Amino acid sequence: MSDIGDWFRSIPFITRSWFAASIVVPFIGKLGLVDFRNLMLFPELVFNRFHIWRPVTATLYFPITPNTGFLYMVNLYFLYHYSSRLETGAFDSRPADYIFMLFFNWICIVIVGLLMNMRLLMIPLIMSVLYVWAQFNKDMIVSFWFGTRFKAHYLPWVILVFNFIIGGSFVNELTGNLVGHLYFFLMFKYPMDLGGRSFLTTPEFL
Repeated sequence: MSDIGDWFRSIPFITRSWFAASIVVPFIGKLGLVDFRNLMLFPELVFNRFHIWRPVTATLYFPITPNTGFLYMVNLYFLYHYSSRLETGAFDSRPADYIFMLFFNWICIVIVGLLMNMRLLMIPLIMSVLYVWAQFNKDMIVSFWFGTRFKAHYLPWVILVFNFIIGGSFVNELTGNLVGHLYFFLMFKYPMDLGGRSFLTTPEFL
């Protein structure tokens, strides 16, 4: 157990907090401590009954069943692996910037989720972070299932296809990729590479 504790404490703080919440909230629903339907996003309940916690819990909750358990574990690994790399890499010593990125991506994903009647938002947020990592490391060669190797630039789209095969949908992955692209374009690509104005700035209070 000490080895697990040491490993957990070695995870960067923001990623560790997100990772832990993404384990605790699904198990709260799985164990029936809270009705899992109260953890999902229902636009009519958000707007009509002011269930303002739902955009948060829908980002952390994932139904754990024999059919979804593997997909949940895979995406939990993506969260740990790529968020840790991003937090200690491109955003090293810049926790406020990393929190702002997560918040911006989350807001965009919640808006899309409300408009498209999406119930769960965990995978889109994870994919948005993975997409940003891939853009920072686009020429790095990464390994994937069955020994396949390719540039990190293609990783978000390979995962989209992979999750479609095992999960039967690509809407979550596509939403995450597009939101990640929007953040990277507005924060880095447009102002730095294209000489445009900066639309996104980390608030001073962070």
